[in-house]
Amino acid sequence: MRTSRLLTVLRHHSSSSSSNHQSPPIATLLSSTFYSTNTPERTDNFTASNHHHPHQFFQFSSCNVLARGRALFTCPVAFRGFLTRAKKIKIEVDDHGQRAVTTALWCNFLVFSLKFGVWLVSSSHVMLAEVVHSVADFANQVLLAYGLSSSKRAPDALHPYGYSKERFVWSLISAVGIFCLGSGATIVHGVQNLWTSQPPENITYAALVIGGSFVIEGISLVVAIHAVRKGAAAEGMKVKDYVWRGHDPTAVAVMTEDGAAVTGLLIAAASLVAVKTTGNAIYDPIGSIVVGNLLGMVAIFLIQRNRHALIGRAIDDHDMEKVLHLLKNDPVVDSVYDCKSEVIGPGFFRFKAEIDFNGVVLVQNYLIRTGREEWAKQFREAAKEDDDAALLKIMSCYGEEVVTALGSEVDRLEQEIQDIVPGIRHVDIEAHNPIVPLP
Repeated sequence: MRTSRLLTVLRHHSSSSSSNHQSPPIATLLSSTFYSTNTPERTDNFTASNHHHPHQFFQFSSCNVLARGRALFTCPVAFRGFLTRAKKIKIEVDDHGQRAVTTALWCNFLVFSLKFGVWLVSSSHVMLAEVVHSVADFANQVLLAYGLSSSKRAPDALHPYGYSKERFVWSLISAVGIFCLGSGATIVHGVQNLWTSQPPENITYAALVIGGSFVIEGISLVVAIHAVRKGAAAEGMKVKDYVWRGHDPTAVAVMTEDGAAVTGLLIAAASLVAVKTTGNAIYDPIGSIVVGNLLGMVAIFLIQRNRHALIGRAIDDHDMEKVLHLLKNDPVVDSVYDCKSEVIGPGFFRFKAEIDFNGVVLVQNYLIRTGREEWAKQFREAAKEDDDAALLKIMSCYGEEVVTALGSEVDRLEQEIQDIVPGIRHVDIEAHNPIVPLP
């Protein structure tokens, strides 16, 4: 709000000068900028908050303004090398799901080979359901591995925020595949064989393979659980909360799929035991239907998780509260408007806010760095001239420096936001205009 005060005064003076009305000397309009000391406490706080930013420095170079054939003043010009706004973001992901996906990929291939061999020998319906389940799991891990690899590509002109969300695309496709192939086909096959099922042959072989598969899937599940715990610890969340709303559903997908696989093997073993004990083959397709429903629930859960990730949700409340606390307690910030955030990848966030800057503190801080007396001296000398040409010139130079100082404050706020929440890789701060133009 205070930032626009100087521009308002200048517009008023310019319009008055263009008419026949008498206007006050322009030097009298700027005295409060250089001689006001009404806010020492805010100035001291602001200076203290910026003393640890050595990159914000200014140097003086000659920008002589001539009046009546003589040098009148030297305009301070800021060194702007540190204001370059184009930033390259290097994607470095501590990917907790990579090891889980790789382990699950090879484990599912081994399990598929065992189940397929036993199904050829025993012709069990529930074992066929497990074969289909393993095919779906293996294909799922292939898609997850491809998604992880593709999501690590660096940002480019077409995708300036990177490809982190691509893993969510392939995870969603994988979940849909589990629902259609793993769940749908298994349930249909089980229903079709409810009234025509025959007791499976070579149940002993089937039991041995189920036991071996249980061990292999169990190893993969342990690795996935460890990855989920590491991801939860990295985000400062409980494991239960991370499973439902963690930023990266990849490790969660592997864990839920491996959990479903282990549970499915137990169901298959129970079905075969029931058939062996009772001699009633109907328990075989019933087991197939139960496994299919289990896969369906897992698929729906994963579809929902990846859907939320693709739509883009806000960062966690505690991270947003830390950022807002920083902004609202910064002396250069008067008010904060329209704060928005978005998760753009696992551990990658984007933050945007409109800020009403405190022009008084901003200018006073700039004058402390560059020298209040130097500027005041040059304004006094320019004010002694008969016309306002020299004064307008130094005011133009001064206004440009104030805008440069505002840019340095924006850079400082961006850096401090990224320091308290390292996952925020992109910060967009806009200067809010509290003056709404009349229609």
